[in-house]
Amino acid sequence: MSKIKTYNKIAQGGLNILIDSGFEVSDAIDNPDAIILRSEKLHTMTIESNLKAIGRAGAGVNNIPVDKCTNAGVVVFNSPGANANAVKELVIAGLLLSARDIFAGINYSKSLKGRGSEVNTLVEKNKALFKGIEISGKKLAVVGLGAIGVMVANAAVELGMSVSGYDPFISVDRAWGLSSSVIQASNLNKLLSGADFVSLHIPLTDSTKDFINSSCLSKLKNTATILNFSRPEIVDQEAIVTALNLGGIHRYVTDFPSELLLSSDKVIPMPHLGASTKEAEDNCAVMIGNQIKEFLD
Repeated sequence: MSKIKTYNKIAQGGLNILIDSGFEVSDAIDNPDAIILRSEKLHTMTIESNLKAIGRAGAGVNNIPVDKCTNAGVVVFNSPGANANAVKELVIAGLLLSARDIFAGINYSKSLKGRGSEVNTLVEKNKALFKGIEISGKKLAVVGLGAIGVMVANAAVELGMSVSGYDPFISVDRAWGLSSSVIQASNLNKLLSGADFVSLHIPLTDSTKDFINSSCLSKLKNTATILNFSRPEIVDQEAIVTALNLGGIHRYVTDFPSELLLSSDKVIPMPHLGASTKEAEDNCAVMIGNQIKEFLD
């Protein structure tokens, strides 16, 4: 009987696939045949002799030592696309939050607690402080057209935005799923210079670390907003904060807050909620459960 060690909380639907097939599944197993995890970092782990596979119930594998696993003959799986809709919806929420200054407006409204009958008067008097823009007709640049990037681009088209996409390595399957209204961009600098909003959907690799840096930021309009629901390291945070403080860009929206980012009131920070929906967690767990079962079988 194969033994599966789990890290983090894995949705029961995925675990049941393995349990119903006769595998032993627990977070207290030593020397397992396979590991299933979400965000646990394994870079310092010792690869035991019996380990055959590691499955991440999520997109990306940057928390897994892939090179070390490859050298040891351990196969690494993940579940790309299973959480794409959840992330897409959060990106669209980020677009609207930044365009309408909803975040600041909510905080202002909450600050009026205790003002009694004055509340309505104060809200009407000061609502102009939070006047925003409509996203319909605005230009969105989507950098990276994988599962999430394609869904964001298509949703933005439906909301009336002018959408351009940049991805030199787009797959045929993703291209087939992309709306015909999305404009293909071959020049990143030109794409950035014309964008009102930039949404990042690229993986973290050595070549994409600090992908958005001071050079990229200098090409953006000072009214532009950057949305990063991909990985924190693809953006140079010091460069972002400097650009925000100097008025080089308008907003930065991300679900990767840090002490530095929280120092700027022009950052809209969220907890890392991209895949934090019941549906996404179920989808990821089921996908990885099936992959691990089929491989071990």
